Amino acid sequence: MYVSRCDASRNTHSGVGPRPHNCRVVAASPALVGISHGTSSNDGQSAIAALMAAVVAAHPGLTVANGFVDVQRPDIPHTLASLGTNASAIVVPLLLSSGYHVHVDLATSIRDSAGRATLARALGPDPRLAQLQCERLEEAGWSTDDTLILAAAGSSDARAVSDCRIAAEYLASESGRPVAIGFVSAASPTLREAIASAQAARPERRITVSSYLLAPGYFQSIVENCGADVVTDPLLAVRRPTPHQLVDIIFDRYRAALLPRSA
Repeated sequence: MYVSRCDASRNTHSGVGPRPHNCRVVAASPALVGISHGTSSNDGQSAIAALMAAVVAAHPGLTVANGFVDVQRPDIPHTLASLGTNASAIVVPLLLSSGYHVHVDLATSIRDSAGRATLARALGPDPRLAQLQCERLEEAGWSTDDTLILAAAGSSDARAVSDCRIAAEYLASESGRPVAIGFVSAASPTLREAIASAQAARPERRITVSSYLLAPGYFQSIVENCGADVVTDPLLAVRRPTPHQLVDIIFDRYRAALLPRSA
């Protein structure tokens, strides 16, 4: 059985926004460690903290901890160390694609954990994220007559770019509309290039951008100022309940990584 006990004294924090939820293991079973990118945005920090709290609420017998790749603390090694010397963990990347952070940052920390930690899949791509994007589209007031563009963070890692293109295919399937893609950084076409192309092709149509970003932050602010007619909130929206789809995906990634350890 898994046992969860929060240990605030072991929490370190950047000092901006709410404290992340962090816990220590009190039973010899793998903890679920969610690792997000990190942000200086108070809204973004609150959204990730609420997501991890929702995971705890949905699985009260499971030890849950979280850390960050960048910007915030604790970082990955300190998060794993806070679990205790003999504790094992499954690290779930709270990322929407598998790029540099997954294949290098997280993979390196896993290798350095002396076999105590296992790396799970990133959250995306997943058809359930497309379902959530469609909810955000409805909230934003999009029309099926609009030109639809998925806005992704972008990466220099071709594997992450491929993941985002799969996400666009999932959104097209879920929405029943063609979906173009534009990247905020590091990949082509850029979001503004995708918008310009769409405007040139069908100038009479509104442009709706579906944010394929996890939480509020710097990249979301870029998306919101991209010049589109309609822009959705990120998957974790301010002042809205934490989506069950994300909680389910996190636990599914944990469970899938747990099975090989139990074999």
